[in-house]
Amino acid sequence: MAKGTTSFRISYTALSLAVPERVHFRYRLDGIDDEWKEADTRREVSYTNLGPGSYRFHVIAANNDGIWNEEGAVLEFKILPLFYQTYWFYLLCFLALACLAWAAYRFRVRQLQGRMQMQFEERLSERTRIAQDLHDTLLQGVVSAAMQLDVATERVGEKSPAKPMLDHINGLMANVIAEGRNALKGLRSPTVNYLTDLEQRFSDIRQDLEIGERISFRTIVSGQPRPLLSVIGEETHQITREALTNAFRHSGATAIEVEIEYTERQFRIVVRDNGSGIDPAIVKSGREGHFGLSGMRERAHNVEGQLRVYSRSKGGTEVELTIPGRIAFETHALHFAGKWFSSLNRRKTRLNKEASNK
Repeated sequence: MAKGTTSFRISYTALSLAVPERVHFRYRLDGIDDEWKEADTRREVSYTNLGPGSYRFHVIAANNDGIWNEEGAVLEFKILPLFYQTYWFYLLCFLALACLAWAAYRFRVRQLQGRMQMQFEERLSERTRIAQDLHDTLLQGVVSAAMQLDVATERVGEKSPAKPMLDHINGLMANVIAEGRNALKGLRSPTVNYLTDLEQRFSDIRQDLEIGERISFRTIVSGQPRPLLSVIGEETHQITREALTNAFRHSGATAIEVEIEYTERQFRIVVRDNGSGIDPAIVKSGREGHFGLSGMRERAHNVEGQLRVYSRSKGGTEVELTIPGRIAFETHALHFAGKWFSSLNRRKTRLNKEASNK
């Protein structure tokens, strides 16, 4: 039949030498009629709203004695599809929708990445300014005070009762100056390669805090490492540094570890210790006057991540940061595109085989 046919009429008849007008008929169209339809003495049938495809029409007749001809007659026919009813058109529509979805996805990812990169650059500029101000005011003042204290200590006799106290204060001042310089160094640090430097920077935290070897510390990496966006790497480093600082200084732990996990779906970092744990109330609301946990949660939120803290009394603490892969990894979008097009090619091949089999 012609392309786009949706309605047609079939006429049929049967020979009878006795009483032709008393011949009864039944018919059935495969795929449309579930069972035989009674036509009585009518010799034609109409169908509407049929789609393209192959059909088989069956008709049987009974004479005036009610004896049915079980073999009947069969008519096979095919309705050709219009261009918009073909598999190629469906595939084309699917490709168009998929391309639109992919473009929307890439636009959203680029939008998020661009916003985060801009925030990182603004934050780095602000941190550089703050570092300069702190260096020129607070740190220089502390250094001057430490020098004056050192001079005063030298003038005190070795047998003076104040000598041990002054030496202790000198040690505290030296630690404060060292920590201040480390903090300023972190504030002024430019963008780094977080694919190769992230693990090393975590390992350097023990040395920065002058912990020594009394606490066991290790870093575990699982999955295939991938480059992180600079803002993700910076925020991740700050969150992990805060968690490690708390673990080294306040947990009383003898073993601390950092697990870095790269998967297609997400980037994940876990800091674990076997220390004394954290009060559940502090985990939930933080400690008054301290902003460690709240700052970590804010940083995680800024990069579309999620921070979880698990702790129990004398059972250690686990701080887990997860960030979606589409946000964290520079190369995630290209990898996703490769997989998507590979899947699309497999689907196209399967449709071609189904069409050829028909």
